[in-house]
Amino acid sequence: MNTHIDTGTGTAPDIDVRGPRFGAAVTTVVLAAVLVTGSGALLGWQALCFALGTFAGVGGSPYGWLFRTVVRPRLGPPTEFESPAPPRFAQGVGLAFAVIGLVGYFWGPEWLGLAATACALAAAFLNAAFGYCLGCEMYLVLRRTAAGLR
Repeated sequence: MNTHIDTGTGTAPDIDVRGPRFGAAVTTVVLAAVLVTGSGALLGWQALCFALGTFAGVGGSPYGWLFRTVVRPRLGPPTEFESPAPPRFAQGVGLAFAVIGLVGYFWGPEWLGLAATACALAAAFLNAAFGYCLGCEMYLVLRRTAAGLR
């Protein structure tokens, strides 16, 4: 049985919900490594991944490509789908936090890099572990607010 998670966006084509969740799991590991090592370069890699996910769509990010080519063929067919717009917006939110983190790591203050990375890590972990995407929820709230203002 295929289930569509209605996000109220009306955009297509829908994507396998497991893809963004896989990307969030990889992102969680990368951001945890950034916090442990203090590596601005590693945060730069993650910022690039967020940028590609934002501008090329979640399937255009390295983690989306990895899911599509390596992970998904080993799984059963998807049973749940979602609009790509909320995860794409979430990638943009992640990108904003990563850029702020890069400013902190490279130009200071260092606590800014740590705090921004920790916020992005918390959001990625929520998605990876519980399937709760904060950026996606922000997207939906903004869409509903915009629709209410018209």
